[in-house]
Amino acid sequence: MSERVVVDPITRIEGHLRIEAEMDGQNIAQAYSSGTMVRGLEIILRGRDPRDAWAFAQRICGVCTLVHGIASVRAVEDALQIELPRNAQLIRNLMIGAQTIHDHVMHFYHLHALDWVDVVSALSADPAATSQLAQSISSWPKSSPGYFADMQKRIRTFVESGQLGIFANGYWGHPAYKLPPEANLMAVAHYLEALAWQREVARLHAIFGGKNPHPNFVVGGVPSPIDLNSDSAINAKRLAQVQDLIRTMQTFVDQVYVPDTLAIASFYTDWAERGEGLGNFLSYGDMSIDGSTDLDSYLFPRGVILNRDLSTLHDVDLHADGEIQEYIAHSWYAYEGGPQVGLHPYKGETRLAYDERKGPAVPFKHVNVEDGYSWLKSPRWKNESMEVGPLARMLVLYASPNAPAHAQAKELVDSTLSTLGLPVQGLFSTLGRTAARTLESKIVADAMQTWFDALVANIKSGDTRTFNETLWEPSSWPKKAQGAGYMEAPRGGLGHWIVIENGKIANYQAVVPSTWNAGPRDPQGIPGAYEAALQDNHQLHDPKQPIEILRTIHSFDPCIACAVHLQDPETGEQIQVKVR
Repeated sequence: MSERVVVDPITRIEGHLRIEAEMDGQNIAQAYSSGTMVRGLEIILRGRDPRDAWAFAQRICGVCTLVHGIASVRAVEDALQIELPRNAQLIRNLMIGAQTIHDHVMHFYHLHALDWVDVVSALSADPAATSQLAQSISSWPKSSPGYFADMQKRIRTFVESGQLGIFANGYWGHPAYKLPPEANLMAVAHYLEALAWQREVARLHAIFGGKNPHPNFVVGGVPSPIDLNSDSAINAKRLAQVQDLIRTMQTFVDQVYVPDTLAIASFYTDWAERGEGLGNFLSYGDMSIDGSTDLDSYLFPRGVILNRDLSTLHDVDLHADGEIQEYIAHSWYAYEGGPQVGLHPYKGETRLAYDERKGPAVPFKHVNVEDGYSWLKSPRWKNESMEVGPLARMLVLYASPNAPAHAQAKELVDSTLSTLGLPVQGLFSTLGRTAARTLESKIVADAMQTWFDALVANIKSGDTRTFNETLWEPSSWPKKAQGAGYMEAPRGGLGHWIVIENGKIANYQAVVPSTWNAGPRDPQGIPGAYEAALQDNHQLHDPKQPIEILRTIHSFDPCIACAVHLQDPETGEQIQVKVR
């Protein structure tokens, strides 16, 4: 066996992820992605009332918060053919948009930026020069020499105390860092600003959903009654608060996030040649620009791109048995038909088989890549391994000339490539993935104003409906129904599939973005997106400080808790629920 570099756990992500990189000298020859916790919620949901599924499904993750709730209620609505009032569609769009921007900003500054920003280097920066740099790229008012001097003092306090706190365990001083001290100081200052910013903008979910994280939802609409004369409903005061929050998001994206991304990326353009991997991209599409259910109105259109070919978009059918399937050839599960078959989620099985699939005894040096080596399954579209996420969405939008946001997206992408001096091929990379997330935030922030204006206009016209009570009672349902609920979560295409029999959940399967991206090899040996990306032009300067691995893995924004959940190794028990 060739030498393997093991990174376990990957930090600054949600959940537990192990990466094993098989080396050929300094180059990564093969990579293996292993999710090391196991899912249980699909089992927990069996036999329950479909109208309650969203409350359980949201707990698949703690940071993705509302996305599983949205996908879950949409699955039930699809199965029962429930139409939503337009106000409910617009409110859901606003909540999804706020989640997207909140998640992307948090990812860039608090999870990914420290792969590119050397915190300790910021101590040697000149605050006056940092001020000049900040003012040269943005009109954000917090850019005086005194502001950056105060921020530098805060960082120095961390360092001189010997406890870096939130900045602990970084590879500070690694030669892969290229930013000058002033750029590092600016970025760290904005890291701290983003902490306060994200707390503020999360209020939008509480306004419409009662709380955050995990706001409330309801099958058939949203639990947000509109009554401008009531203190307990969505009234004029709360709508004004939503408007202020949208402006807060737009300002930070326009004046901080976008300029910082371009400034940092300009020092790392060599990363536009690393980390693509598959070249296949999938978007389910989401967020109708006008609050309708028309696919052509989606802010982010639906489609598949194969082999980087932006001239041809392939359609996606979430219900077709032969399109989306999950394989377990290298997963710690068992299917009744054997480990080589693929199952559409309507027919999906969740049977744990760690020992049967030769899972190694803990502790272990390496996973057994000849058999199962992950608690993630391997989703495929027509047997093709796909990447999902902001890059996939932006590429499908870029390749969709009739989409409502195409012109804006093309202008943003082309101007970014021009600023950085990169060809279109630069999009297919670790750097392109990171930049796509930023540009997407700009598009969503602008769209949120459109949705808000439409909601206000609808209310002014006298339409205050937010819930469709039709088909609420199980007595009105067919004996058997099945539906697919999908959305474009911040990390990519998210799908929930439900089978309802006699008013109860007979089967439930969730295929999440990090299952698409982080899944292991399939029966044909084709790697998942993480694995393929790491095998694409990655040299490690120091295997003991594998910052190169972190840069590419973090560019996907892993959320392994969405893909797997914890099981007791002694009893096999996943959860105990006591009901009085």
